[in-house]
Amino acid sequence: MQELLPVLVPLINTNEADALLVNLAVKEGQWVEAGALLAVFETTKAAADLTAERKGYVLGLCFKVGETIHAGECFCYLSATADAPLPVEEEIQTPVRPAPTPEGLRITQPAMTLMQELGVSLEQLPQDTLITEKYVRELFAPAARRIDPTALVIYGGGGHAKSLIELIQVEGKYHVVGILDDHLVTGTMMFGIPVLGNGDFLLRLKSQGIGLVVNAVGGIGDILPRLRIYEKIKAAGLTVPSVVHPRSYVEKSARLSGGEQIFFNAYVGSDVTVGFGCIVNTGAILSHDCVLGDYVNISPGAILAGAVQVDERSLIGMGATINLGVKIGSGVRVGNSAVVKADVPQNSIVRAGAIWPDNKNSN
Repeated sequence: MQELLPVLVPLINTNEADALLVNLAVKEGQWVEAGALLAVFETTKAAADLTAERKGYVLGLCFKVGETIHAGECFCYLSATADAPLPVEEEIQTPVRPAPTPEGLRITQPAMTLMQELGVSLEQLPQDTLITEKYVRELFAPAARRIDPTALVIYGGGGHAKSLIELIQVEGKYHVVGILDDHLVTGTMMFGIPVLGNGDFLLRLKSQGIGLVVNAVGGIGDILPRLRIYEKIKAAGLTVPSVVHPRSYVEKSARLSGGEQIFFNAYVGSDVTVGFGCIVNTGAILSHDCVLGDYVNISPGAILAGAVQVDERSLIGMGATINLGVKIGSGVRVGNSAVVKADVPQNSIVRAGAIWPDNKNSN
C-alpha cells in the first residue's frame, strides 16, 4: 500500500476552479476508515463531499472552514502510520486541470449556459450527438431532482451479479434499478432488471437520481478488471454501499470499511476488520481478530481461524482453511480446499488441495 496517499481538492465545476471549504469533518492525526467524510466544498453552483479513498491517518491538514481552495490542491494525506514524514513543498505536483470543454464535444452556447446553471460537469455529455438546450433540459433538469438514497445499479452482468441482485432484494435496504455491462446488449433483461448500457453510463447516473453502484465483477481469474471498475465508479462521483445478507451474521464489534459484499450464512467474528470492497461469500467464516485488507475475496466455505491477516487484493479459494495467526500477503491466490499453516509471501500461489508450506508450492 502506498505510504502517503495525497487527497486532492475536487473540481466541482469545470468553469469554477475555486471552492469554499464549508465543513471540515476531521482533524490532523485522526484515524479514518475508507469512505469517511473529510470535508464539504461549495462553489456558486454546486456542493461536493470529499471522502477518504482508503483508511489511514489524516496528515498535513492545514485548511480551515471558510477558506477558498483551488481544485487540485493537496487537501491532506492519508497515511498507514501516524508519524510518516510529509513530502517537502517542491515534491508536490499540481495535477493538470481538465480543459473547460472536452475534446470532441459539440454543444450549443445556450446548452453550455444551462449546464453551468445546473452545475453539471461537461464530462457527463456524450460526444456522438449535438448537445442542445432541449437535450440538456430533458437529461439533466429533471436531475436537479434529488438522489434516491435507495436506488442502485449493478455493474456487471454475470453470475455474481445474479447473486448480488437477490441478496440486495432480500436485504430490503436498496432496490436495483438497472445493470451496466461492457458486453451485454442494452435492453437485455436479467431477473426483470434492464441493462442500461456500458460503463460510460456511470456518468449519467446522478442525472437520473442514482448515486449508488455495486461492483458485480468478482475478479476470480484476474482482479484488475474489478479494480478498474472501482476506479470508474469513484471518477463518476458515485458511492459503493455495503450489502449484507440478513442471514449472515456480523458481530457488533466487527468493523466494516465500506463497499463489502457479505453473503448468506457468512460469519464475521468479534473484532474482525473488513477492508473496502471485500467479498465474504456464502458460508465463509472469519473468526475473531481477523483483518482483511481492501479488495480481498473470501470464497464460499473458506474458514479463517482467529487473528488471520489477509492483505489487499488476495483471494482465498472455496473450502480453504487458514490456521490461527497466519498472515497472507497481498496479491496471494489460495486455491480451493488448500490448508495454510504458515505465512504466505505476497503474490504467491498456494495450489488447490495443497498443504502450505510444502515443497510442491511455488511462487
